[in-house]
Amino acid sequence: MNLLASLMNPQQAADERRAEIYKSLIHWEGKVGGQLFGPVSEGGRREFFCLDDNTWVWHEEWTDQAGRHTMTTRYDVRGNTIVKSQGSNNYQTLTKDELTNFVNAVNMYYQRVAPELQRMAGTGAAR
Repeated sequence: MNLLASLMNPQQAADERRAEIYKSLIHWEGKVGGQLFGPVSEGGRREFFCLDDNTWVWHEEWTDQAGRHTMTTRYDVRGNTIVKSQGSNNYQTLTKDELTNFVNAVNMYYQRVAPELQRMAGTGAAR
């Protein structure tokens, strides 16, 4: 949005700024979350983040002898059940091992991300 448009519609400018901040925070949280499980291979990318109160995303990109690969897993918390979907596949209930791994990942995420967000908020850099 240009300066004249932001002066004409300050609410739209504020909404766009909020959306940009939210997008930046999600990207940052994804990078931090992706580092929880060790280093990412050269040329690869891994993100793990909380999209909203009930949705988590694990995204990974890597290259091997077969070429470039991308996998995105979406986890939806539905009451006492957590389901996952990968790509265009239907939702599946997590196995016991997957549930244990997911709960551990979420706990690690909060231990790492929450203090960083609080530190940033204290400096006026976030939320």
